[in-house]
Amino acid sequence: MAEETTVVEDGPVTEESVREALRAVMDPERHLDVIALGLVESVNIKPDPLEVKMVLTTPFCPYGPWLVQQVKETAESAAGREAKVEVLPKQWTPERMEDPTLLGFF
Repeated sequence: MAEETTVVEDGPVTEESVREALRAVMDPERHLDVIALGLVESVNIKPDPLEVKMVLTTPFCPYGPWLVQQVKETAESAAGREAKVEVLPKQWTPERMEDPTLLGFF
């Protein structure tokens, strides 16, 4: 099954290109990007608006609203269209990270 793409000024928009752009969104407490932390669960470029599903490191993360806004703005910029960000009611754990050793958990 081919991945659906949209074309913006810099080339085609794919799930991977949006994820790569989201690496610019840093968690201010952990000093790692939202992709490395495993906060972004999915990016779906097919619907309009583009959909990003994510979790927060803690349910009452003081930076939660700010992080969600940063993810939304960055996804919109990368895709050249509106994005919707849904915060999932899941518990974040270090196992979600690309490399859990970055925070010294393992």
